[in-house]
Amino acid sequence: MGKLPEMPIFSRARVVLLTAAVALTSVIAGCETPPPPPPPPVAVAPAPPPPITLSNTLVERASAFRGYMDRAGAINPNFQSGDDIQSSLKVGVAYEPKQLLSGVIAYAAVIALQDPAFVGAVRSFGVDPVQRREMIAQLVANPAYAVGFKGSDTAAGLVIDTLGAEGLKVFTAGKAVKQAAYDVQHSSWSKASVPDREGRLAYAKTMSAIPALAETNDVAILRDASVGAQPLVLTPRSAPGPYQPVVVRGLAVAALAALGAAGDDNLATVEAVMAEPTSAMCLNMGKLNLYQCLAVSKPHYEDVFCLGQHILMDTGQCVIKASGAAMPVEPPPPVRLLPEKTSIAQGGGAGRNSKAAKARKPVKK
Repeated sequence: MGKLPEMPIFSRARVVLLTAAVALTSVIAGCETPPPPPPPPVAVAPAPPPPITLSNTLVERASAFRGYMDRAGAINPNFQSGDDIQSSLKVGVAYEPKQLLSGVIAYAAVIALQDPAFVGAVRSFGVDPVQRREMIAQLVANPAYAVGFKGSDTAAGLVIDTLGAEGLKVFTAGKAVKQAAYDVQHSSWSKASVPDREGRLAYAKTMSAIPALAETNDVAILRDASVGAQPLVLTPRSAPGPYQPVVVRGLAVAALAALGAAGDDNLATVEAVMAEPTSAMCLNMGKLNLYQCLAVSKPHYEDVFCLGQHILMDTGQCVIKASGAAMPVEPPPPVRLLPEKTSIAQGGGAGRNSKAAKARKPVKK
């Protein structure tokens, strides 16, 4: 057998070096730190619901309502002349019933937005866009859906107390003015005929068809309050249901605002939610009664009665009833005590025409 050829020395050296390199690589690889695990996926927080938004038009109506109630509640019953009465009449008649009612509900919404528990509960359910759209649809279809949110009882309490106080202020002023209609009759000027009776009736009808204007400063206050920038100072109170329609609709508008769905772009939809026929009828009847009263009123003191009863008391009463607050307790009229009749025995015997009296008369001869 022949011998295998010997491997060259440099080939053997190469094999040795390669083997050593492989071994060294394995040793180094075993000493290296393993790569860190991949980071966990970052949780993306859901987007918050849109910012709280209440239409500027509704804020202005709420302010116009507050302004009218302040002016009407400040009417002074201490009338000194017919001009004083006519000036107060011009203040009292200056509201349009539809706008006033819209202002009542818009103001109720602003008040409800002052309750953080109610606003927070509504917004917590409106995080998911799909759920938010469903909630908006529910509120539009059925405003009473707003009563189911946590905090609706304290929000309703704020609305009832605030609107009730506004109505009571005007109602109380009306009582004082109505009483003045009797007290002022001691002054001779109050019995003089009202000049231009037809003109003042026409003025009352004209001003009852013109929406009242809001004050700029008050609008700014209510706008800041509606979005939580500068809350109103109110005392919370939990009020159990059921609630009057004005309160329910005020809560519904507040809920829509908390979901960002009550802005100027949504005004038509929100106004449909605010429609409330019962309170509208109350205010309209007050105006009709006023027109009838002014139509037949002749002396100045009768105008005072029209102002006290059919402008102030009727309007204040409508607002109180709409809020669900308790009407003021009216004391019963004083009992007029008639002179007590004495009996025949207590009076000293029978009357002069009785048989007994005639029997005591001497017989003429």
